[in-house]
Amino acid sequence: MSDKVKVAIIGPGNIGSDLMYKIKRSRNMELAYMIGIYESEGIARAKAEGINTTTKGLEDVIDIEDIKIFFDCTGAKGHLHHAPLLKEKGKIAIDLTPAAVGPYVVPAVNMNEEMLKQVNVNMVTCAGQAAIPIVAAINEAADVEYVEIVSSVSSKSAGPGTRQNIDEFTETSKKALEQVAGADKAKVIIVLNPAEPPINMRNTIYTLVKNPDFPKIKKAIEDMVEKIKTYVPGYSVLMDPIMDDNKVTIMIEVKGLGDFLPVYAGNLDIINCAAVQMGEAYAAKLLEVK
Repeated sequence: MSDKVKVAIIGPGNIGSDLMYKIKRSRNMELAYMIGIYESEGIARAKAEGINTTTKGLEDVIDIEDIKIFFDCTGAKGHLHHAPLLKEKGKIAIDLTPAAVGPYVVPAVNMNEEMLKQVNVNMVTCAGQAAIPIVAAINEAADVEYVEIVSSVSSKSAGPGTRQNIDEFTETSKKALEQVAGADKAKVIIVLNPAEPPINMRNTIYTLVKNPDFPKIKKAIEDMVEKIKTYVPGYSVLMDPIMDDNKVTIMIEVKGLGDFLPVYAGNLDIINCAAVQMGEAYAAKLLEVK
């Protein structure tokens, strides 16, 4: 048996291109194909890296038996088309769109054996990957009754796909804060900041908690940040948690690795890092790596 599992990326745009470089460093995965629908810069980039490419869409590659995992970097509508095709062929789909066909997964919170039995998982959103672990930690320590996050990203890091799906991103992030992080109620605000030079991704997280034990909350947050940094090295606390009565506020910053996207595009980097972490776990299971 090969020592790596073959995978493919659907969508050779900014996220797909950045993901390509991250997968090339993978322990358990080998990138076998970049899938597009026309001759694009991303397809040319993949060819230059020695990756097989197609411009005939998913259907041109889906029957290749060796390819077990597909990363979908298209859009919500694209994944709604791809998901049933992949399921029918017994392929694993890691969905980086806000389609949310499969369950939400945030590696630091709920990447477990039960999740690895799923054939389709959704990586929530950039804001979700950044905020959900912190809210989950606060919820575990203090029971979050309400959370509001303001996710500010550089306007330059928000491409056409992000802008077209902004409503889906906001709604998906809200649902995942409630379903994965455990908040009773959530609100999400996404800000596209046109500042020059471009800003790094910043997430301000406001929570109202039922059990305001500050030392316990602070320790839970610190432990969670260390867990996230194992797969998102650019993740850091920009403003330490502060408590006012039962309101806890914290600010997070995410810097990208600069593999393909600029360092300021931490919002795109974090969802790719999370997707790779999930792919590594699926591949390890397929390889029976202990």
